Amino acid sequence: MWLLFAFLAVPLIEIALFIQVGDAIGLWRTLGIVVLTAVLGTWLVRSQGALALGQLRASFSRLDDPTEPLAHAAMILVSGVLLLTPGFFTDAVGFALLMPPVRRAAFAWLRRRVHVERFDLGPGGPERPHGGGPEIIEGDYEDLDRRAGPSGWTRH
Repeated sequence: MWLLFAFLAVPLIEIALFIQVGDAIGLWRTLGIVVLTAVLGTWLVRSQGALALGQLRASFSRLDDPTEPLAHAAMILVSGVLLLTPGFFTDAVGFALLMPPVRRAAFAWLRRRVHVERFDLGPGGPERPHGGGPEIIEGDYEDLDRRAGPSGWTRH
């Protein structure tokens, strides 16, 4: 139900803000601000996204829980979508999500509401030896009797 409310409320808020801002500063300045926030937002999303991906790679290499870096990367992605969507309200929410303290607060709120049953690094997790000996690969094989002659795929 709240999703339906959001889909109805956000466009109405954006239309009201466009009318108010356009009336206060004029059409061309309003459009200029919308374009400027899209360009600035794209640049900020790229820089914040690169930092988030670096933190995600570091958590993978340390075999830490990647939940928080993944959540930050997802919030940065959402902020990019909001900043590219024309409007003042979506820009405000998008810029807010680019700020690390806001993302940390949103992550803390989500962590309280979402319960993770299990986190597993998969078979051979952190206790796996790193280069401690030969790697064994198991497999099945079948010994073909070659006395029956050539397979017919080649000429003699």
